[in-house]
Amino acid sequence: MQSRLLSAPWTRPAVRAATPRAGRVAVFGGTHGNELSGVALVGMWVKDGAEIQRSGVATTPFIANPRAVERCARYVDTDLNRAFTAENLSALSGDELPYEVRRAQEINRLFGPKGTADAYDVIFDLHNTTSNMGCTLILESSSDHFVLQMVRHVQKACAPAGCSVLLNEHPLLKYSTSRSVAKHPIGLEVGPQPQGVLRSNIFESMRLILKHALDFIELFNCGVEFPACSVDVFRVLERVDYPRDANGNITAMVHPHLQDCDWEPLSSGDPMFQTFDGRTIEYQGPGPVYPAFINEAAYYEKQQAFVTTRRETLSACAVRKLQ
Repeated sequence: MQSRLLSAPWTRPAVRAATPRAGRVAVFGGTHGNELSGVALVGMWVKDGAEIQRSGVATTPFIANPRAVERCARYVDTDLNRAFTAENLSALSGDELPYEVRRAQEINRLFGPKGTADAYDVIFDLHNTTSNMGCTLILESSSDHFVLQMVRHVQKACAPAGCSVLLNEHPLLKYSTSRSVAKHPIGLEVGPQPQGVLRSNIFESMRLILKHALDFIELFNCGVEFPACSVDVFRVLERVDYPRDANGNITAMVHPHLQDCDWEPLSSGDPMFQTFDGRTIEYQGPGPVYPAFINEAAYYEKQQAFVTTRRETLSACAVRKLQ
């Protein structure tokens, strides 16, 4: 088991945040080529993007990894959603670079440069998970009050249907995503959906959440002020690997009592894994924690059975457009 714990300080937000208007927005599909809801939606919007356009907002639909989409594979050479490191983005271009590194450099030129004033205001990155996570928005900062207010707007608009929020600020587990090029990066995971498969309910859920998020941006740009609010999030704590033998081979599966129980509490002594001969391995860490990405198919190669999270409530200050 790998354990990388994080203890993050809580800071009180300012009374109000004046934020520049979000005039340039991108919607990425196909960052992983076998996650087909985003691929299909973005492909549809490339042909006719009327439904994602809003007053005062230029929204660009974009297939992030076209070669992986053609192969219906997660990636060609390396994971594009881990490729946006400073080292990769500054590497000398050439055919010897992995395809996804070259693609990351191209995306950075089109939608960045990352970390600069010229970068796109918002990038929505559309993903599917094989885990039973439902609709999940993924945030990369607990201090981005614009995004926190957007999340709250989406949750209220989707009610009574749920929309969980995963916050990944862990310094060792946070990775260099394609959406990180933008000033305000937002990931959207919807599942469960098998790789290389489309499910109409998952497709429509993703479509609806993006609609509400774009509606928020339009309202914000029109001068609507959003009052201070609180947002419940699940903060990433640690990565948990499958039990393995001395040769690195998996020796146990996710326990049936844990399977499909994303976002449900896991306490010390609860079943976690089941060995091939039927023995139960219990969770022994501090708790309760709330697992996510349980038995995600794409994470076997990353030696991850699930991540643990803790529930937190973040305070978002009021936001309005900078005049």
